[in-house]
Amino acid sequence: MPLTRRETFLFQLPSRTLPLGKRTLLMGILNVTPDSFSERGLYFDSKTAITRGLEMEREGADILDIGGESTRPGAAPVAEEEELDRTIPVIETLRRKGLKIPISIDTYKSAVAARALEAGAEAVNDVSGLRYDERMARVVAKHRAGIVLMHLRGTPRTMQQLPPVRHIVPAIQQGLAASLRRALSAGISKRRIVLDPGIGFGKTIEQNFEILSKGLWSIARMGYPILVGPSRKSFIRRTLEEALAARPSKGKKLEVSPEEMLHGTAAAVTIAVLNGAHIVRVHDVRQMLPVVRLADRVFSP
Repeated sequence: MPLTRRETFLFQLPSRTLPLGKRTLLMGILNVTPDSFSERGLYFDSKTAITRGLEMEREGADILDIGGESTRPGAAPVAEEEELDRTIPVIETLRRKGLKIPISIDTYKSAVAARALEAGAEAVNDVSGLRYDERMARVVAKHRAGIVLMHLRGTPRTMQQLPPVRHIVPAIQQGLAASLRRALSAGISKRRIVLDPGIGFGKTIEQNFEILSKGLWSIARMGYPILVGPSRKSFIRRTLEEALAARPSKGKKLEVSPEEMLHGTAAAVTIAVLNGAHIVRVHDVRQMLPVVRLADRVFSP
């Protein structure tokens, strides 16, 4: 049964405070990489990335999440200098061109985070939940930045090769609790923290749906706002492929179309919102804006 009330929070950033819970915020994804699982390098060129970032703000994004290293399954790590070269000029130019919404830097490297925060970012989206770089928590605390703590099993290169955890929701709660201890002990304020269960990161298809439904309720009891990122994930594609396989096709293999992936993402976003997500991280901001606004209407004012 969907929630009728979502807990509200104030997400503190260096220059502003974002109210969470009264409406769902959209975090627009801007991957400045040649090998992202979704865009396939579409925004690797910095000029194209800058144009897209400004466009997402016009489309209704509340936060822009910029990443210079792919975290797709099997992805190899990127050198620190390469990640800096990809992301910092984009952040600086977007700020110079008048981007008003907050920028988060999608990185687990403290040096990249520090440079990005100096260049105009206001939050760090750390897929490792502060596990990979022991200096990251201190960097975030020093800059009084926001932090998204995500749950990930293993690394992007190994996560899909690990045997499934039998009880995924308690495992996520345990992992996020450890990330919270690192954050709080480094002096990061509770009001600067958002939790992300890590949809698709070392979880099975069935576990992703479990997280989206009753899992979010359990994670909400930890007392922090929740970000969910289901956009264009493989669990959506595989679910749609199963549906297509059940259709009569005269022996022809049917492929999931971009439009069908968009509809699948919209369904996953709706499920997340109805189960308490405060922020959804998406590629298609313009298309997901009406989705979250309709889903928001189930909550009491």
